[in-house]
Amino acid sequence: MSMTPNSPKDASKLEATVEKWTVPIGNLFVSLFHRIALFGIGAATVWSSAVAFIGMVDKGSASIEDLLLLFIYLEIGAMVGIYFKTNHMPVRFLIYVAITAVTRLIIDLVNTKHEADLPILYMGITILVLALANAVVRYASFKYPSKSSESE
Repeated sequence: MSMTPNSPKDASKLEATVEKWTVPIGNLFVSLFHRIALFGIGAATVWSSAVAFIGMVDKGSASIEDLLLLFIYLEIGAMVGIYFKTNHMPVRFLIYVAITAVTRLIIDLVNTKHEADLPILYMGITILVLALANAVVRYASFKYPSKSSESE
């Protein structure tokens, strides 16, 4: 059998055969990459949180910034777990991480400058915008649920 198509019909048969074999293999590789990447992110999160916790133990105390950093690690771990279970990335958790990170920055600025100034106001506005974005995402997911979540 010759591999070069002689007619458009032969070409579409060849294309269908190639697609029949390559699409499942491509999907397998993408799925494997996601799983390996998730394990890597999860392992790095556990490692980073353990190092941060050991640093707090060595220091003898935990500041509010340290605790907020642990919450960030917790939220990232929750995102990885949810993605493993559902194959969906929860955007809301990314917003929670951002809010926690900006809060941590505000506390750090207040602790170092000991005064309220414009950057702190901007960060407060940033938290407000992120909270509003979270509300929009929650409303949209309630009002317009995805097709896959209706069947689950």
